Amino acid sequence: MDDAQSRPHSSRSVCSQRTEDECPVVGNHDEHHLSVNQTLQVLVRRPDSPSTTVTEETVFIPRVVHSVDACTNTDPPHKCCGWLRRQCPCPPRGLLAYIITKVSMAALLFGVVWSITERECLPGGNLFGIVTVFICALTGGKLVGLIHIPNLPPIPPLLGMLLAGVLLRNIPVVTEAVYIDFRWSASLRNIALAVILARAGLGLDGSALKKLKAVCVRVAMGPCLIEASTVALVSHFLMGLPWIWGFILGFVLGAVSPAVVVPSMLLLQKDGYGLEQGVPTLLMAAGSFDDILAITGFTTCLGIAFATGSTWFNILRGGLEVLGGMAAGLAFGFFLHYFPSKDQKDLAVKRSFLLLGLSVFAVFGSNVVGIPGSGGLCTLVLAFVAGVGWRKAKAPVEEIVGKAWDVFQPLLFGLIGAEITISALDPRTVGLGLAALCIALTVRIFFTFLMVLCAGFNFKEKLFIALAWMPKATVQAAIGSTALDMARSKQEKQMEQYGMDVLTVAVLSILLTAPIGALLIGLCGPRLLQRPKNPEWAMSQGALSASETPVTYESAI
Repeated sequence: MDDAQSRPHSSRSVCSQRTEDECPVVGNHDEHHLSVNQTLQVLVRRPDSPSTTVTEETVFIPRVVHSVDACTNTDPPHKCCGWLRRQCPCPPRGLLAYIITKVSMAALLFGVVWSITERECLPGGNLFGIVTVFICALTGGKLVGLIHIPNLPPIPPLLGMLLAGVLLRNIPVVTEAVYIDFRWSASLRNIALAVILARAGLGLDGSALKKLKAVCVRVAMGPCLIEASTVALVSHFLMGLPWIWGFILGFVLGAVSPAVVVPSMLLLQKDGYGLEQGVPTLLMAAGSFDDILAITGFTTCLGIAFATGSTWFNILRGGLEVLGGMAAGLAFGFFLHYFPSKDQKDLAVKRSFLLLGLSVFAVFGSNVVGIPGSGGLCTLVLAFVAGVGWRKAKAPVEEIVGKAWDVFQPLLFGLIGAEITISALDPRTVGLGLAALCIALTVRIFFTFLMVLCAGFNFKEKLFIALAWMPKATVQAAIGSTALDMARSKQEKQMEQYGMDVLTVAVLSILLTAPIGALLIGLCGPRLLQRPKNPEWAMSQGALSASETPVTYESAI
């Protein structure tokens, strides 16, 4: 009993802890469980009955902070730069550690590439120029994408990418450092062309082809052919281009840009404008076929322009190139339908690799064989046939191909802009090119209005369709420099001049029609199109929904 009564005085202990290293182990508890502002206390818990053993309990109680240290009878140590220690801990963590890691990875990557390529990754080298163009074009697209005007669709980011390339080419000091050999530039643009053609082929819906109305066919084919013919006629007499080069320029300008039209239509459709009459659906469906027609006409004329022999033989050869491209595309498409088989792992990755690989091979291989007009059409057909065979399983492939386009889109527009040297431009060529472009756009708008006369639309809806069928961007960037690249490879000065004229007018068409077209669609849509009279029907169609995710260029393209 005496021992039990004396136990509380001998077993209760308190350890005041100033730092984590100063408190010894007490009650089989290690000291690193304590924080700086805690004390450890071992208490004896007395049992209710004599038969139960006495237990000990360890509790943590907050440390009472005194102005004077009880052990040393001095002031407590003062920690300086507390805010700096919290923001920059040692070793670094959080955002600082993330930045250091990324910078280290970039520096290591640069070191590895430099050790392999040496001068190529230094200022004046091709790798340095390509990376600079990519980063600047990507930054320019992001900056332009941040510009938002209330009640209007955003300005296309591709405009900022194009302007970034133009600036890099025309700033004196930067121009010397950012050098890219024309063969490297042409190869990258051709890869981007293959990627965008593969996307266009996958985007075609086989079931929609069967359900197309006559008005969709008229809108897809009529304005493109009329504008191409108008540009060929005007450029021949105003700019002095040969007839075949006039048609090359015409088909370059004849394509409408889904990168501008589709997001703008989705914004209007989200608010219900023209939804009941099917105006946004009509324009989005006809856009892909308009581009395919323009690319097919361009590749055919391109093959004729660089062929040798009589005119009729070249025309016949162009038709044979089209048939050959379609046949090769069908063969490759059926191959992709069955291989890789469905029982393999990573099916979407393998299908995407084969699709992109065959697309790039078709574009480059047709140039090597000497039939450049068949490569683009082969890519479109093989992607379309493979997509029809895959059916719903093509969605993961489209996503992977879309990621590839996210990489090559800044390169394409940046490299196109970098081809334009403002000091070397002929003012006469620019002026005549703008005149030809304005005349062609006027004819296109008028003829598009005629194509929808008997389609059941009222006057305002017809006017809106005609104005919305004007923007140009992606196709012009993809094929605008192809003729110039081929002329450079053949070292023909006269054809190089024709190719530069085609590229100049193509860039002017992007700078002029892409922002103006987006603004016209955003301004005229609410004024010329009608909203559904029945809100419940609009809600069932996915419009007029406040909870819907906002449509942006990145989500829609």
